[in-house]
Amino acid sequence: MTHGPLMLDLESTILTDQERERLLHPAVGGVILFARNYESPAQVTALVEEIHRLRSPALLVAVDQEGGRVQRFREGFTALPCASTLGGLYEQHPQQALDAARHLGWLMATELRAVGVDFSFAPVLDLQTEISRVIGDRAFSPDPVVVGKLAFQWARGAREGGMPSVGKHYPGHGCVEADSHVDLPVDDRHFVQIWESDLLPFRHMINNGIEALMPAHVIYSQVDDKPAGYSQHWIQDVLRERMAFQGVVFSDDLNMAAAGIAGGFPERAAMALEAGCDMILVCNNPQGAEQVLNSLSDYCEPVSQARMARMHGRGHPDMTQIHEDPRWRQAMDYLNLLEAHDSLDLELE
Repeated sequence: MTHGPLMLDLESTILTDQERERLLHPAVGGVILFARNYESPAQVTALVEEIHRLRSPALLVAVDQEGGRVQRFREGFTALPCASTLGGLYEQHPQQALDAARHLGWLMATELRAVGVDFSFAPVLDLQTEISRVIGDRAFSPDPVVVGKLAFQWARGAREGGMPSVGKHYPGHGCVEADSHVDLPVDDRHFVQIWESDLLPFRHMINNGIEALMPAHVIYSQVDDKPAGYSQHWIQDVLRERMAFQGVVFSDDLNMAAAGIAGGFPERAAMALEAGCDMILVCNNPQGAEQVLNSLSDYCEPVSQARMARMHGRGHPDMTQIHEDPRWRQAMDYLNLLEAHDSLDLELE
């Protein structure tokens, strides 16, 4: 059985019989975990192991573990700082910030690999602006060059920890005010403006081999009338052809309000896949997920399946081994440095 194009969520900390049956559907290719699925490292390890045992090749298991306000696993995991903390350090101590990003990417990856998770939907490649309600401190910096440099080191560390990376939200979510979870953002800038600013970090990461990207549920009205995640122009013409990206394209959650522009869930799934997404996410809506499953019973895309096979994590350390690794101590030192720098900045203000 190959990887299907659909990634689903779960209700709680254990699999239900209905969920086991659903995950065996050939259209399913992965599972995304949320805070409600997490109780402890031991519990989530058992959950991930059960998911992986269901099929061969194993279903992909992912989580949003960016750090800051977007970190699903907390108790028993290191509290990672928000990305903007690294950007703040970079302004005064660039090399320390780059080293910190690499070590924290490694730390994030190794802790998740210890419980079996294949990858995190990170890093955020959006620009930090005062405009966006949803990005904010999730972004490294307002400077696209700095974003590219810090994200590269983060992904480099993650790869050293056995984990591929997923950059988001292509081609950039930082310059729109609306939150695509609850509204449909529209960016009225021309393509050249986006190409020379927001797209710089994505171009840098593609040139350095990032494994996957996630498009934004944002309409760039001067470029196309569809959100990027539904746009053949953005995914096939710009991303695949012009930018030569060969990795996986994950849709953002099709349950988000902005995704509703395509219609019902089967229509959303069809539009995202036709645009060029390799794997689509449907979260927090079991009925919508069932509708998509029924609509994709005969779906097969060998090229996407080959791409998704590269998203499995490598290595399976345990937490004790991680804490004995010299890199863990280095990562803790960088966390302390970032904390001290943050506190100093607050005092200066």
